[in-house]
Amino acid sequence: MTDLLARKAALRAEILGLRVGWDPSVGAQLAEHVLASGIVPPGAVVAGFWPMPHEIDIRPLLHGLHERGHCICLPETPPRGQKLIFRAWTPESELVRGRFGTMFPVGAVTVPDSVLVPLVAFDANGHRLGYGGGYYDRTLAELPNAFRLGCAYAAQQVAHVPVEETDFHLHAVATEAGVKNI
Repeated sequence: MTDLLARKAALRAEILGLRVGWDPSVGAQLAEHVLASGIVPPGAVVAGFWPMPHEIDIRPLLHGLHERGHCICLPETPPRGQKLIFRAWTPESELVRGRFGTMFPVGAVTVPDSVLVPLVAFDANGHRLGYGGGYYDRTLAELPNAFRLGCAYAAQQVAHVPVEETDFHLHAVATEAGVKNI
């Protein structure tokens, strides 16, 4: 287990270091691909995320989904060891600063059926590497039927993501290069 955690930490450090120079605005291309693909079913309650520094900017996708009538929610990060709390968001929502520099709305608690998952790395088998806190894995365990769409830069794809039994895989990944079903 120690070797697995060390491999995850090394990969995380490598990709986060590279990501500093990438252009978050290519998130507009990601949004175009997702909206054109129809991968998010009509009427789905979609959990997104407000991008942190150096993450691909999915705000164009959040706005596009909202314009199509989807209920959108964003995560509030609770203390370590707990699952995320999703709160309703609209473009007019006031955002407050959360743990680890995240931003979330003050809206009502909402349960999504589709989750846009931020990624540090991903592979062709749908394995994902997050920031290491386990928030998404705990949350996805509570939402076993939710559609999981990873959102990242295309350059975040790696040959192999080390995985544990508790790691949830993705159903698809969206990048500025397109949407890939897994």
